[in-house]
Amino acid sequence: MSLSLPAFADIQDAAARIAPHAVVTPVVNHAALDALTDAHLYFKCENLQRGGAFKFRGACNAVWSLTDEQAKCGVVTHSSGNHGNALAIAAATRGIAAHVVVPEGAVRAKVEAIERAGAIVHRCAATIAAREAKAADVQQATGAVMVHPYADPRVMAGQGTAVLELWQQSGGLEAIIAPVGGGGLLSGCAIAAHGLASAIRMYGAEPSGAADAAQSLASGTRVDHFVPNTVCDGLRALIGAPNLEALREHRVEVITVSDEETIAAMKLLWQQLKLVVEVSSATVFAAVLKQRERFAGRRVGLVLTGGNVDLDALPW
Repeated sequence: MSLSLPAFADIQDAAARIAPHAVVTPVVNHAALDALTDAHLYFKCENLQRGGAFKFRGACNAVWSLTDEQAKCGVVTHSSGNHGNALAIAAATRGIAAHVVVPEGAVRAKVEAIERAGAIVHRCAATIAAREAKAADVQQATGAVMVHPYADPRVMAGQGTAVLELWQQSGGLEAIIAPVGGGGLLSGCAIAAHGLASAIRMYGAEPSGAADAAQSLASGTRVDHFVPNTVCDGLRALIGAPNLEALREHRVEVITVSDEETIAAMKLLWQQLKLVVEVSSATVFAAVLKQRERFAGRRVGLVLTGGNVDLDALPW
């Protein structure tokens, strides 16, 4: 494994490593949604993964990649929700401690899930700099191994296992689209997809109020500071440097969608698929609806990333 990006073989290894612990989530179709988009859509239901999100894949691979000596002091991360919850659950499968730095203002339901999973929660201000500084302090004080939410190659490899399953379950695809925040999922998916078939077109879906990945790809220079303004709480992170490298290498195109478009797509998914998905998950369907002509007639895999919704604070 390189210092920054996993190889396809690392994703295959991750699939074997997490198999005793992770759920093989279902893939669903819906005739009405196919008709609406004039495409053949295959929704990968990671909202039904352990912890309610795809994040368990990467966290589990990272935890079980550690040697016994590395694992003895536990693991630490910073997270607004799903990654922290996933790391706590994964750490519990190995019987080690999980420290999670949580920024102020995180979704209440997600923080409660982290606490229920048994993590030791550390609070910090709601900035990326504060999160990273607090995590570094906890790491130094405890000796825990840092498991970055998206820039860790072990995490990227774990996330990419979703595409290995999606490809097999769908019988083959022409395009795959996943949300992009920090980029751990999309980079892992792109590496996995092109390890399976080099002709697969890869797309990312990003909120227009947090479109640093799209801007970075367009300008050729990584955006290293911005203030996100989106209801998609899971996609407010800056794209990681290695993640952006993976997107460039694999010619990933990023489609931006407004919060209004995403909320409308979320409602359609709830109504038609009868599945609880987070607003961040709905960006992928919003992107297909927004650019129907790009996906018309194609077999498209859409990764529904999570279902940890605060039912008292729905975006509509």
